[in-house]
Amino acid sequence: MDRIEKLCADRGMRMTEQRRVIARVLSNAEDHPDVEELYRRASAIDPHISIATVYRTVRLFEEAGVVEKHDFGDGRSRYEEAGDDHHDHLIDTKSGEVIEFFDAEIERLKSEIAERLGFQLIGHKLELYGVAIEGAEPSKREGLIFTRHAARVDPADVDAG
Repeated sequence: MDRIEKLCADRGMRMTEQRRVIARVLSNAEDHPDVEELYRRASAIDPHISIATVYRTVRLFEEAGVVEKHDFGDGRSRYEEAGDDHHDHLIDTKSGEVIEFFDAEIERLKSEIAERLGFQLIGHKLELYGVAIEGAEPSKREGLIFTRHAARVDPADVDAG
């Protein structure tokens, strides 16, 4: 049983075979696929899965808190497994690469800002948009924990606005 399927079972969700396939595809994703990409991957495993089933299942998984939805500025909702490991995203608007990162200083600052404004922070999402600096070596940037993912966002669709 994969991680998403287990989370669904823990929440008492009924798991059909098609939901299991979609859960497996999401659990195995190393990127942030949109519904159409999930459909392409799931239908390669089970050709009887319809895109409507993928839409319904992803919405159900999102409502149950087992996947998170992201909008990286290209007009399509993208999904990843929900987890305890908080991270933020940096989207390269030229290549479409999505980089997940965690920075303790950002986490400290966001809480400090919320407190200064009289709030107790209950969550946040941070998406940064930029272009890679030629010759820069990201692995040498101190204090960051990051993961690079294959380009899945079409840079022509990104509104860096």
